[in-house]
Amino acid sequence: MKKAVFLDRDGVLNRAVIREGKPYPPANVDEMEILPGVQEALEALRAAGFLLIVVTNQPDVARGTTTRQAVEAINAALRQALPIDEFRTCFHDSGFGCDCRKPKPGALLAAAAVHDIDLSASYMVGDRWRDAEAGQRAGCKTILIDYGYSEKRPEAVDYYVKSLGEATNIIMGTA
Repeated sequence: MKKAVFLDRDGVLNRAVIREGKPYPPANVDEMEILPGVQEALEALRAAGFLLIVVTNQPDVARGTTTRQAVEAINAALRQALPIDEFRTCFHDSGFGCDCRKPKPGALLAAAAVHDIDLSASYMVGDRWRDAEAGQRAGCKTILIDYGYSEKRPEAVDYYVKSLGEATNIIMGTA
């Protein structure tokens, strides 16, 4: 079986837009900025044999405040710039009841089935409580990049860090 690092997108790979203490995705590719150290962190994880799978909620599509094309353009720009194996994007809002929207683990479980991933040897890295809960429900170790957002906190995570680079050091056992 393979091992993976599941990654949230906004706030983990690219800078989130902060409004009133809460994170939001960039509106388009021109607003998208890859965070410092992300390229190197992902290259190290890839070299260590991890699959790199982005699992992202993008409910603004369902809410009508952005388009699916804008979200997919940002994903494509990230895929071109970074060593990402796959994107799993949920376009639903929280009331839809789908299994792919974090905190439900459906996107992680589906990726595990397709790629023969050992979830107990894998990690979920995110910046919000939904990421941590999805990782826990899927059976992954969880790492929260803690920006101190003004919102609900995760009930429990395995590790709190300040960057993807720091998360990578934990995953690689070099922390």
